[in-house]
Amino acid sequence: MQRRLGVGLTLGTTLLWLFVAVVTALIVEDTLNKTLDSVLEEAAQRLLSLAVVEIFNREDSDLLQQVAALHPHEEYITYLVRGTDGAPLLVSHDIDLSVFPETPQTGLRSTATHRLYGISAVSDTFFIEVAEPLASRRQAKWQTIGMLLLPLAGLIPLSLIGIWWFVRRSLRGVLEYRTMLEVRGAGDLSPVRGENLPAEIVPIGEAVNQLLERLRRTLEAERSFTANSAHELRTPLAATLAQVQRLRREAPDGPIQDRTERIEASLRELSRLSEKLMQLAKAESGGLLVESPENILPIVTHLVDDFQRATETPLMLSLPNEACVMSSIDPDVLAILLRNLIENALKHGQVSQPVEVCVSGDGMLGVINSGAVVSEEELEGLTDRFQRANTRATGSGLGLSIAHAIAVGAGATLTLASPASGRVDGFEASLRLPH
Repeated sequence: MQRRLGVGLTLGTTLLWLFVAVVTALIVEDTLNKTLDSVLEEAAQRLLSLAVVEIFNREDSDLLQQVAALHPHEEYITYLVRGTDGAPLLVSHDIDLSVFPETPQTGLRSTATHRLYGISAVSDTFFIEVAEPLASRRQAKWQTIGMLLLPLAGLIPLSLIGIWWFVRRSLRGVLEYRTMLEVRGAGDLSPVRGENLPAEIVPIGEAVNQLLERLRRTLEAERSFTANSAHELRTPLAATLAQVQRLRREAPDGPIQDRTERIEASLRELSRLSEKLMQLAKAESGGLLVESPENILPIVTHLVDDFQRATETPLMLSLPNEACVMSSIDPDVLAILLRNLIENALKHGQVSQPVEVCVSGDGMLGVINSGAVVSEEELEGLTDRFQRANTRATGSGLGLSIAHAIAVGAGATLTLASPASGRVDGFEASLRLPH
């Protein structure tokens, strides 16, 4: 908007100035022609009266006489005095006779190169014609136009600077409002202050705040329902699982034993789903960053050690040479994020191939596993809730969704790639942790 207003107003001012200059030039040209024509008439009338007296006072009035110049100068107006037979009697000092016609004519007229005026006196016995070069008139016209256009050389940049400054100052409230919207994170749904907004934009700011408030209440209700539901289910699920385990130990071998094992597996899966729902609610609740950055390497090392003791698939941990890598992400949130990425890699990777967990000195966290290549179409939807790739592995489809929600809330971007970097197969999930 600022650029369009600045350029548009400057262009409009320039075009208006050009239009005024053209109209002024046409008016000046018309006025100049009238003034110079009047000068020709006045000069012809004054010169003719003097010439008649000069010719009558000669001893031989039929001889041609050329007026001598008092000092050298360029003569813009030349004249020719002739008698009734058309013979020249008196001419100016710097005259070109080819400019004048053979037969004298009265009145104003123009040739290709000159503007002429003729008049007679003493019962048409003497004729005078005055000539002025048209080039001098054109020169005067273009000098006038040049003086009108010359200010444009300074007007255009000055107008652009002035209009740009004025527009920017006028839109200062809008620019501040835009900056506040740009710097806030995706999870910040607090009202946006629009104190200096123009009156025309105030309704838009109020509508945005109302929309943010409705969205905040809706998300809070959803998160509260998810978290409360998962939390309320935890205790009865644990109690039911304990009863099923006791029943399985007491039941004799046979169909009842097999049925209790399937019930126990379903309850365990339901318990894990409840835990994932609580993690998702925490990931979407905001407050994922801490004021004081902390070293993330101990957290990463501890989680990898836990998984190494609990799974048969080997894990390879790659750490930077630095003693610490600082990040402002909440340690608990980082643990949830990394746990979900590692669980996803273990679940969908090849059991015989290790899962790599990499941390770089600049805070880049990556988890890589081996396995079949995932198509681009499937990659685009893997961060959606309950979305799973074409795999036989069990799961709820919430792991990458939780990791994505944490990344967005922390101001980072979760990048999924298949095949993994530098490989022909596998899957890689990476993100740069906030400093």
